[in-house]
Amino acid sequence: MASPAQSAGGITSSYGGQSAGREPANLGDILERVLDKGVVVAGDIRVNLLDIELLTIKLRLLIVSVETAKELGIDWWERDPWLNGDQERLAAENRRLRDRITALEEGDGQRAVEERGNG
Repeated sequence: MASPAQSAGGITSSYGGQSAGREPANLGDILERVLDKGVVVAGDIRVNLLDIELLTIKLRLLIVSVETAKELGIDWWERDPWLNGDQERLAAENRRLRDRITALEEGDGQRAVEERGNG
């Protein structure tokens, strides 16, 4: 009968899921390593009906720390107006654009042109 930890081809294993001779990693260590190095999860979901593709969803997930993301050139949260508190400016721009569309639909093209010059 085999012992709980066996060595086969230079790889040591145990029944408890922990390798013999190493301390088990705690959740904090694992999380730190994942955030430092990063994890990429990618997958595609396709929905077909009678060989007709109805829906395709492409999933791409990157799990890293903010510092690692910045090193990779990813910083979209700094420019996203919904995340950085620039919502008032967006609301004003939205109102201005709606007014221009209304003016164009009513045939008042001159007013839309004037607002464009002022905006």
